[in-house]
Amino acid sequence: MSGKRNNTEVRRQARHERVRKTVVGTQERPRLCVHRSLNNLIAQVVDDSSQKVLFGISTQSKELRTKLKTGGNVAAASALGEVMAAKAKKEGVTKVSFDRGGYLYHGRVKAFAEAARKGGLEF
Repeated sequence: MSGKRNNTEVRRQARHERVRKTVVGTQERPRLCVHRSLNNLIAQVVDDSSQKVLFGISTQSKELRTKLKTGGNVAAASALGEVMAAKAKKEGVTKVSFDRGGYLYHGRVKAFAEAARKGGLEF
């Protein structure tokens, strides 16, 4: 490929930059951002005012790896959403701003969001 970038990834990043103009994490309401790869899903809670990642979790983490056959499907995204909501409650975070990362609100991203809401996160 010699330096050329995937057009779909370039378009996703453009969408993400456009969304990030309005979705901002504060100390009271941090940003819950999602990154989707082919085989895994990664989620982080970020406080943009202090530019710090408060905590994060992935389908590669030890607690999920044993339960899941693969990290790149809707079932794994749902499991990650539930674990993320539990971890957020433990850290004292109940309200977040959801940042879908330029991905469509569909499939794994939607499954993650709905499981996080079911687990008690408000967004």
